[in-house]
Amino acid sequence: MTLVAGKNGSGKTTLLEAVQVYAARGRYAVLNSLLRGHEELLEEVDEDGAVNLAADWAALFHGRSIPYDVGITIGPYDYLQQVRIRVVIPKSGRFSYFINGRYFEEALWIRTEFRGEGIEFPALQSNLQQLVRTRRESSFPPVIDCTLLGPGLPENSEVSRFWDSIALTDDEDLAVETLGQITNERVERVAVIGQGSSGPKSNHGRRVMAKVAGENAPIPLKSLGDGATRFFALALALANSRDGFLVIDEAENGIHHSMQRALWKMVLQTAFNYNVQVFAATHSWDCVRGFAQAAMELEDIDGALLRLERHGDKTRAIEYSEEELQVVAEQGIEVR
Repeated sequence: MTLVAGKNGSGKTTLLEAVQVYAARGRYAVLNSLLRGHEELLEEVDEDGAVNLAADWAALFHGRSIPYDVGITIGPYDYLQQVRIRVVIPKSGRFSYFINGRYFEEALWIRTEFRGEGIEFPALQSNLQQLVRTRRESSFPPVIDCTLLGPGLPENSEVSRFWDSIALTDDEDLAVETLGQITNERVERVAVIGQGSSGPKSNHGRRVMAKVAGENAPIPLKSLGDGATRFFALALALANSRDGFLVIDEAENGIHHSMQRALWKMVLQTAFNYNVQVFAATHSWDCVRGFAQAAMELEDIDGALLRLERHGDKTRAIEYSEEELQVVAEQGIEVR
């Protein structure tokens, strides 16, 4: 479990996105999704004069410019376990583009490499990207399952999808127990009701309902508060991340300061039991203190705190040992 703290603009979100790219082994779909999520787009005019929006691949790289000498490297020190992304020019085949008033005679290609295998796709023209992705990614090394939670409160569709995968299993008990911790109520059962399958577009009519002791009728999860929704979603996300990664952005959202220690104790213990590597980012001192307290209580489970600092165009990561975490928790030292 790694908690990342730092001021706005220090690189916390960039680190979490790098984890997602690494888990996907640099596949096109994740890179394209991240760029479109940031609205990093270029207008491209095809031969028929139609204007399309394509991902601006230059935005992936330092300085927002296409490099020919230095690419992106993500992963551990072992070269074979690193994902490497760089720009290449194809040896054969020339294409012409007219984008944002500029004319390009030859297409640039993005190349992703992992364990000696590579995927290449054009940096322009979405239809060609889809063709190349379908043809070549089938033989690429498999992905690591990576679940993303945050930065906002999860939608009903997301919680429903998580629930569908663990319903009627032992993991269901963990989620219900966790919900009881945050609400101070005896939650007896949970169910997802409403029409729709587990697809993201068909879950909007589904609701999570909780049966609370003493209440005659089930109560909507969201009526129990943002903290209940967040706690419950975290437990479900951990159960959906067995042997993989869980990425939590703005981990403090919806959680009262008095519940931070209980939150992180649950996350650390469950991540250990399910073999999940968790990466979380926060702006909150209460979140950092609660994490430090939980990490010290669970001595056999590894929890690391990193503080990111910007110095010009460089970023420095300061790691706090478990002994330092104890001092942080006891003395209230500001480490955000």
